[in-house]
Amino acid sequence: MLHPTSDLAAHFMQCGNLGANLTLAPGERMVITDDILRGSITDRAAFGMAAVVARDAMVGQVALLPLGRFASRMSARRREKFERLFTLIEESAFSPDVRTAAQSMLKARSLETEVKALGHELGGIINPARLRYRQFLDVVKALINRKISRQMFFDEFADFTKTVAGKLDFGIYALCLDRLFASKHIPIEIKGDLFAQVLTFPTLIRKELITNLLSSSSAPSRLVQHAQRELAIVMSHDQLTEIMLFTTLKLSWAAQRNRASRAAAKAA
Repeated sequence: MLHPTSDLAAHFMQCGNLGANLTLAPGERMVITDDILRGSITDRAAFGMAAVVARDAMVGQVALLPLGRFASRMSARRREKFERLFTLIEESAFSPDVRTAAQSMLKARSLETEVKALGHELGGIINPARLRYRQFLDVVKALINRKISRQMFFDEFADFTKTVAGKLDFGIYALCLDRLFASKHIPIEIKGDLFAQVLTFPTLIRKELITNLLSSSSAPSRLVQHAQRELAIVMSHDQLTEIMLFTTLKLSWAAQRNRASRAAAKAA
């Protein structure tokens, strides 16, 4: 369940200030493109904030689509407000791809045509991410059923990482890895090797994935303890401090959600 829409834009701003990928407020899971495309997020302020602060370029670009559709249906006078918003996005967005897309919308003679063109372009990238995700899930099932070797699984994982995490939809990748770490059917040794792979990732991606694991209520405690030992070996004091602080924040978000759920259950 999402927070009230009035809180979502503020939460996205907090994620941006923390140097984090966007999550559904607060910290439930990372935002994926489907959350916007399928209408789970409806607040225009949240779309604008997502476009500005999203570090997942795909999420940021997709957030432009509903804003462009709103603007294309408005009168010329009312559209000025959205032009100022697109100018702000063009000047301030964290992602260069988002800035370029906002600039194209500002320059377009037909905004509706530009929105359709961007949607078509993004669809050509997003859909392969979904397809590759489903293919990798088949590989995971084959591993669980002992139909493929450990090496074949890690070869597929490396390709899945290269294809999805860095170029397409990071939220989908993070969701998949969280489930791998939590799965009771995957040996702890393989989870440890997966974590070793995570340690080699770029800083932002690594921080998100590691803190997801350390704050998880589903991952086995043995894996979490292994991760903590490995971090103490390979990370500097400053890096380790940042990981611990961000993990503490995610645990705080989880406690906040649990309190809200208990309060709602009592009120029902």
